[in-house]
Amino acid sequence: MSEADSDETDARRAVVLDYLAHGLSDDGRPQYEKSPAGYALDVDDFTLYEVAFDEEERLTIGSRVVVDPPEARDVVLESRPVEYEDLSSGARTELEYVVADLVEEQEERFVNFYNEAQPITLRLHQLNLLPGIGKKLRNSILDERKRKPFESFEELEERVSGLHDSDEILVERILEELRDDDLKYQTFVGQPGRPREE
Repeated sequence: MSEADSDETDARRAVVLDYLAHGLSDDGRPQYEKSPAGYALDVDDFTLYEVAFDEEERLTIGSRVVVDPPEARDVVLESRPVEYEDLSSGARTELEYVVADLVEEQEERFVNFYNEAQPITLRLHQLNLLPGIGKKLRNSILDERKRKPFESFEELEERVSGLHDSDEILVERILEELRDDDLKYQTFVGQPGRPREE
């Protein structure tokens, strides 16, 4: 693998949640000094970023950009991790749609969560962190995956009686983790600076 290929795979990519052509409203600089800015969501570990964009580029919500490392960036001048509370109202509105798209795009990765989830403590399992999954559904999932790993959300729902919208359950959990950084267990949302898992 060449160095360029290595840089490409190590790059942190994000989806633009909001694009503010006239910069952030509260950064204290006069309007003429502001460059375009906005917010983006990391496609791998769901870290939220505040970003400054190159003024030569015109981006739209949903555009894909590289946020790190600096030498791999194309249209992003700067990026820094932020919390949900820091997002603009536009970014908050887009967040649910973008997370749902990412879960759908990465179906194999998220179906594998159902295949590989493990106990956290003697009384708590990773599957129980998902909204609406209690002891009975958890046990059904565990029994079914022993027979054969799940290969799609559709198959998961066909094989596990009572489990509906298995993808939406994950979206709901990811949004919960993004909105409440005090949750005891973060299953999907990485902490800023944490190495990405391949």
